[in-house]
This record gives sequence, C-alpha cells and structure tokens, in this order.
Amino acid sequence: MPQRINPSILSADFANLEAELGRIASADLVHVDVMDNHFVPNLTIGRPVVARLQEVSPIPLDVHLMIDDADRWAPGYAETGAYSVTFHAEAAADPVGLARRIRGIGSRAGIALKPGTDAEPYLELLGEFDQVLVMTVEPGFGGQSFMPETMPKLARLADARARHGLDVWLQVDGGITTETIGRAAEAGADTFVAGSAVFGAGVPAEAIEALREAASRSGHRHR
Repeated sequence: MPQRINPSILSADFANLEAELGRIASADLVHVDVMDNHFVPNLTIGRPVVARLQEVSPIPLDVHLMIDDADRWAPGYAETGAYSVTFHAEAAADPVGLARRIRGIGSRAGIALKPGTDAEPYLELLGEFDQVLVMTVEPGFGGQSFMPETMPKLARLADARARHGLDVWLQVDGGITTETIGRAAEAGADTFVAGSAVFGAGVPAEAIEALREAASRSGHRHR
C-alpha cells in the first residue's frame, strides 16, 4: 500500500502560494484547507483561489472543506478540477448523495470526521467514498498536537475496509510529524496531511521524504 504525503498549505506563505507549491512538488497531493469561519472559527480561502491553485499546482489538489452547508457548496469545488474533495460528515445533510454528486463531476469524494464523531454510521457505507479523513486534531487551526485517542476510530475504519475489500484511502490530518506518523500508519492510515512539519522545515522536499519513510516503516508493520 503506498504511503501518500499531502502537505497542507495552511502552513505555507499565502503571499507566495505558487512558489510554495513548487517547493512541495515531490509530494503526492497538496492539501487545501477551505474554512468559512462558521463550521470552524477560522477563515482561509474560497473557490476562486482554489480554482487558481488548480491552474498552477504541479501536483493534484486534495481539497478539505471545513464549511457549513456542504451539500450546496462542495460540488463547486469539484468543478474546479480538484482531484479530491472532502467534506465534513457533520456539515452534510446527505453524505452519500453528496459523494455521488462529487464523483459524478469527476473528483474523488472524501468524508471527514471530527475527533468526537463516531465512525460507526459510516462503516457499512465505506464503498460510497474514495477517502475517509480522520481528524487527529479539532479542525480549524494548524500547529496543534496529535490526538492519539483518535487511533481506535482509524483502526475500526481500516478493519471495515479490509473486511469489505475496498480501495478507500484513510487519511489523517493534524499534528502529523515524523514522531506521530508511525502511530497513524500502524492504525491503518495511508494518506497523511502535514503542514508545519513540511513548510516549517528548511527543505520541504527532505521533510516530505522523511515523513514518507517513517510512514512506510510503520505501514509495513501494520500489514
């Protein structure tokens, strides 16, 4: 199973995003956090900026929508050409229907779960999604500490994925460093969002490779 590293531009220099994207060209995807100051207490970027990033990014966009009324707004982000669009379970009235609409436009569809959100309602619906994002911090701000208590939820999702024989990516986001990535890989994660651990490093490409190696070592043990 490949170990994907998706740096989060939440920790990038927002005045130089095109140059920052070039610094992480060795990553698998770029994680783009969209926050509306309603679903989470922070405000970042919206669809026009995502559309422009899509035009200049050397790697595919992994869009994470931390916004209210995802049923209304998420399809528009798929229409930008983003490779993947993830919405929050807590912000969607019809998660399965929304995922189908996103897939119909041509993007991969992901569903995100906040630390306090139970995975149980989604275990039998995994086939409707291309990715499940288990938040390992409370969404809204970068630079937070990894929450190990979210790992049993991730493990349950990994077990359900194996039981149903599905090719669903399991992503973690929050506090991911070379010290914490192993725990997430051992629990079944294969896609890792890292912000400050990448953009805060002197050479982001080296940080990406270090994260990938650490995840790969633990992922082999998981299998």
